[in-house]
Amino acid sequence: MTIDSWVNETLYPDWGQRFRVKRELARVQSDFQDIMIFESYSHGRVMLLDGVTQITEMDEFVYQEMLTHVPLLAHGDARRVLIIGAGDGGVLKRVLQHRNVEKAVMVEIDGEVIRLVKEFLPEIAGDAWNDPRAEVIVGDGIDYVRKAAAGSFDVVIVDSTDPVGVGEVLFTDEFYANVARLLSDRGLVVNQCGVPIMQADELRDTSLRRGKVFADVWAYVAAVPTYVGGYMTLGWSAKDPAARHATVEQIRERAEKAGILGQTRYWTPEIQAGAFHLPPYIAEHLPARG
Repeated sequence: MTIDSWVNETLYPDWGQRFRVKRELARVQSDFQDIMIFESYSHGRVMLLDGVTQITEMDEFVYQEMLTHVPLLAHGDARRVLIIGAGDGGVLKRVLQHRNVEKAVMVEIDGEVIRLVKEFLPEIAGDAWNDPRAEVIVGDGIDYVRKAAAGSFDVVIVDSTDPVGVGEVLFTDEFYANVARLLSDRGLVVNQCGVPIMQADELRDTSLRRGKVFADVWAYVAAVPTYVGGYMTLGWSAKDPAARHATVEQIRERAEKAGILGQTRYWTPEIQAGAFHLPPYIAEHLPARG
């Protein structure tokens, strides 16, 4: 269908952005949410869930690279990775770029998201769906985390919607306690915490919850243009406080060994090290300075 209209994002009641739509590609009401994929004039193809921008072809690499490469390279030897959400497959693709990863399990609750992105946004995941190291489960991430064996993963990446609706259960005390249990001795978890200039409560509340079960709780930042409001914060929780303080030289060496050095468009060793140095307006919402 060819149309000439605008789509207005509905994340905030008093502020937002809009896209001029070239062509609507899909509009589906799944069992969990309203899914819309369209071709824009400015950002390539765009996916909205319940009216909120999730991914655009123009800048998806920023979010995906920082959500994936930072925890894997901070850990330094992550072999088993659990991904909760991330139905577009972009995180899965970047996890599998790491040669040392032996298994990546992705649990996405909404199978319609996976089906639609395979059809309309195939470049986001590329061939990741068919990688023999990947196990893609359409199911409840809460249930999976609850049942997973202790110490069964090295890194957990939580790529969820905001803590309302289908994403709300991924921000609870029980969820993070179970994540801590399934992580190995040096394990760590990262999760999206919103844009703090508008969603400071999200960063503050989830940091307090994570702080109940992890030795090191902090955040790092990435500038994703279509997540309006400046920096996007990514929550950081690690059993080993030293992981956050890996040097540029250590990160570069690990990236070269993993095979991703020079393969990214936003992430670099310097960007990773610098991303943990937060502006005061963000750091003030964390439970401790570090």
